Amino acid sequence: MTLNLEQIKEIIPHRDPFLLIDEVTELEPGVRATALKHLTGEEYWFKGHFPQKPVQPGVLMLEMLAQTGAVCALSLPENRGRIAYFGGLDKVKFRNMVFPGDTLKLEVEIIRSRGSVGVGKGVATILGSGKKAVSAELTFALGEAEAPAGE
Repeated sequence: MTLNLEQIKEIIPHRDPFLLIDEVTELEPGVRATALKHLTGEEYWFKGHFPQKPVQPGVLMLEMLAQTGAVCALSLPENRGRIAYFGGLDKVKFRNMVFPGDTLKLEVEIIRSRGSVGVGKGVATILGSGKKAVSAELTFALGEAEAPAGE
């Protein structure tokens, strides 16, 4: 199963400028997902990180993995309309720098899930070179999308 940007927006609530995946190339709901992020160099963060040598921020690569995992978890019928919140990060390793013009392949596999809490194992790889950019275990908690009363 593949998803374009509009189909991704039907599953996760992220929007520009914080929707950080461009397409989902593989999806097995609740099990695993693969997405791509094409870094054009026009992304807002490259203007300040760093002006003399633009480098993709590591924390945003983790967010890209989290959004890929969110598509995986929230594509299950029973999770439609919910939000996947970050619960934690473990075993994070930044391995190679990523630059404008690179495309990241973002792979997440749900390795544990119990109730509304789960853990995904994620790896971001630079297409072309095959070099790993970052790997991590991402803990998530599923919550309701509606704002609490009084907000």
